[in-house]
Parts: sequence; C-alpha cells; structure tokens
Amino acid sequence: MAVSHKEQRGIFMNDANKGCRIKICGLSRIGDMEAVNRVRPDYIGFVFAQSRRQVGATWAASLKRALDPRIQAVGVFVNAPVSEAVRLAEVGTIQMIQLHGDEDEAYIRELKRQTAAPVIKAVRVRNGDDILRAEQLSCEYLLLDTYTKGQYGGSGRVFDWNLIPPLQKPFFLAGGISMENVHEAKNCRPYCLDVSSAVETEGRKDPEKIRRMVEAVRQSGKQSGG
Repeated sequence: MAVSHKEQRGIFMNDANKGCRIKICGLSRIGDMEAVNRVRPDYIGFVFAQSRRQVGATWAASLKRALDPRIQAVGVFVNAPVSEAVRLAEVGTIQMIQLHGDEDEAYIRELKRQTAAPVIKAVRVRNGDDILRAEQLSCEYLLLDTYTKGQYGGSGRVFDWNLIPPLQKPFFLAGGISMENVHEAKNCRPYCLDVSSAVETEGRKDPEKIRRMVEAVRQSGKQSGG
C-alpha cells in the first residue's frame, strides 16, 4: 500500500530512536540504484538543479522505479518554480523536497500549500546566526552545508562544525563528509549525514564506497548510542 505524504511526514519526524540516518545524494544511473538497493541507505537524492549530477524528470522517474521502495527519494532544487517540485512529489518521483537556493519563507509556504511532502531547507553556513535564522522557517528539516561564494552546494568541503548551535529542528549535515571524519560528523548529532563526492570514483558513484559509508554511519550510530 502506498504511503501518503502526510503519513510519511509523521514517519520522518517521529522515528527519533533510529539514530543517525544516511543519505547518498547525486544518483544518476541505473547502476547507482543497484548499488544503493544492496545496502539500503535511508535516503537518496536526485539533483534537478544545474550540476554534473543533474537528472531530468523523465529519467528520474525511471530511476525511482528501479529504487527499493524502502529508500526515500529526495529531490534537490535550486530556485526552481514551485510547480516543478510539486509535480515531481505528486507523481511519486520524490518523497521529500530539498531547497538548496535562495528560497524564502514565502516560497516554502506556497510549496507547503500545494504539497504535503516534507521540506528540507539548505543553509550555507557562515556563522551560527545563519543557522538560527533558518530554524525559524516553516520547513521540517534543515540541511547544513559549507558556504562557498558563487556556489549553492556540492563543494565537497567541510565547514566548522563548532558553529552549529543547539537546534530544535532536525538537520542533515553535508559538506565534505568522508570516511575520515564520519565519526566526528556523527558527534554533531545530526538527524542524517548527506554524502555525495566521498562515495564517488572519477565522478561516478562507487558501489564499494557507498557500502563502506553506509556501514560506517550505522556502526557509528551504534557506538554512540544513537
């Protein structure tokens, strides 16, 4: 039986005892689906914004059909028309909407008026005030990423995690997370770690790196007690 967006929102927000989740972002090939299906990260990301990992709506729908239904698909958008994200959510290509551009509270409210899909708002972190301001937005989640001038994300660089203040809103942590720092990242107590370039080899998703990263996040969760 299909799960509605409202039911999904409750699942996402209330499963607090699971420990740190893992999202593998930037999937674009059928082989990527096969790789994640073997290890079942909690989330995967389809990038609809301009990027070397960008996918179109038709191809993303094909990829989603090849994805294990137990894995939730997140659509990544940068200053896209609200209608684009809504359409992809309503046809079931994505279950969550990640906003990685300059979208403001008015944009988020209009998005939520049209779809019940949970919203993740990315924050390009320069200081702790950036994060605290973003926490006031009506999204369900934040995504904390590295600030790079002229870029909306995908730098693969780490920001100073000491800038993260105590937060009430659950957050995804992104930006340069790798096998070398995954346990330190987990100590920031994120809801989910968001990984892309660290699980690639020569610009393509590497099944073995994906496997190792998913295992490392889940082992880290067990060691720290979730």
